[in-house]
Amino acid sequence: MKKIILASASPRRKELLSTAGLEFEICVKDVDESVPEGTPPSDAAEMTAAKKALASAAEHPDDIVIGADTIVVAEGKILGKPHGEEDAAGMLRMLSGREHTVITGVCIACEGKTEIFHKESKVSFYPLTEKEIADYVATGEPMDKAGAYGIQGKGSVLVEKIEGDYFNIVGLPVASTVRAIRKFQ
Repeated sequence: MKKIILASASPRRKELLSTAGLEFEICVKDVDESVPEGTPPSDAAEMTAAKKALASAAEHPDDIVIGADTIVVAEGKILGKPHGEEDAAGMLRMLSGREHTVITGVCIACEGKTEIFHKESKVSFYPLTEKEIADYVATGEPMDKAGAYGIQGKGSVLVEKIEGDYFNIVGLPVASTVRAIRKFQ
């Protein structure tokens, strides 16, 4: 039977797959996550997910490898993980009182074949005060998350509403991913 390999160190993705009842191993390879300038955001997420999956699939060619990449898009700009507290605060100011898009690209690779897709969800933030931003940044939570917030954690109090798949916002559209995995089993 083919093993399932998660090509991600994300504790959120690990938790989501575990909650879905999947047994899997983790194999993370360092990859260049840069994409060509002007790449549409959904393509950027898919390209990075594919890089991650294919790098791990090289070691596990007969197994089902899952790569994923989540990005936040606001005002046409891709917001990755912040480079420091000031960067995090700036991202949160940009998201304050506005709607943005969260895109997760997913690549499933097995035996030289791939299935690549993405899901988009909309998130609206409440207007944030400077104190709210500073207090949230001080928690440290924003520092390893695209867009400088985690909807599943303390960042949940920033969110006014969502449209789409909640789990996509956390980091993996679980139902779509499980259905894609089944095609390779």
